Amino acid sequence: MRILPVLCALLLLMLQGATGLSLAPGSRQDCERRGGFCSHQSCPPGIGRVGLCSEQEFCCRMRWYP
Repeated sequence: MRILPVLCALLLLMLQGATGLSLAPGSRQDCERRGGFCSHQSCPPGIGRVGLCSEQEFCCRMRWYP
C-alpha cells in the first residue's frame, strides 16, 4: 500500500508534463511558440529552418551565434 502514493504522484507528474504538448507539431502555433515564423517555399537568407508549419511552409527562425 506504500506504493500507491508514489504511483499517484508519478501519474500527476506525467499529466502535468503532457499539458505543454497540446499544440500539434508542424502547426503555425507551434512554430510561433518556438520563436519562429512560417515562410512559403524557403527561409530568407541568413535565417535557419527549424521545422515545418505545413506541407508547403517552413518554420524559420533567426540563428543566434554566441
